[in-house]
Amino acid sequence: MRVLVAEDDTVLADGLLRSLRAAGYAVDHVASGSEAEAALASHEFDLVILDLGLPKVHGLEVLRKFRARGSATPVLILTAADSVDQRVKGLDLGADDYMAKPFSLQELEARVRALMRRGLGTASSVLKHGPLTFDATGRVCYINEQMIELSAREISLLEVLLQRAGRLVSKDQLVERLCEWGEEVSNNAIEVYVHRLRKKIEQGPIRIATVRGLGYCLEKIAS
Repeated sequence: MRVLVAEDDTVLADGLLRSLRAAGYAVDHVASGSEAEAALASHEFDLVILDLGLPKVHGLEVLRKFRARGSATPVLILTAADSVDQRVKGLDLGADDYMAKPFSLQELEARVRALMRRGLGTASSVLKHGPLTFDATGRVCYINEQMIELSAREISLLEVLLQRAGRLVSKDQLVERLCEWGEEVSNNAIEVYVHRLRKKIEQGPIRIATVRGLGYCLEKIAS
């Protein structure tokens, strides 16, 4: 899952990046409103964390243009503690939630998880597919209630496939969802990650099907 953090405070931005990456997200960072506009116009994200007090282009204007393009991507706005009017304007422009500075990183992570679930149209942090269960909060996978040891990359790959279970996911989509800017990941590397994940989860009536030249699909095998 990929997150864009638009925050010009370097200390706060560093804390957000560390916290979200430790939670298993691919995170990109911009420090101005113009950079945020460019990022949102050229990349897809699962969540945007948007400071309203950005230089060059105000966060409210970034949000207005983003929603005007029809994007439904969840947006969490960050504001100064006394900026009630801006919080109201942000919510009216289509923000999904807000946090006033200063805030707890633990609470922010919980709000991020909630917004991710909302974006996927589910109220639960647990994803199931046949005998496979994935706890998005704990970042833990079970098959028939037995925990499976997965690397951070394998967990992220499984999460993307589970969210689109039964549907084709292309290699390009996987790269877009799993990788941050500047991270060189080839289609061959994606094949390696899928191969490793297959060996660990293809137990019983579940498989990762390859659609040659197109991508992958997480399937349940008919008994």
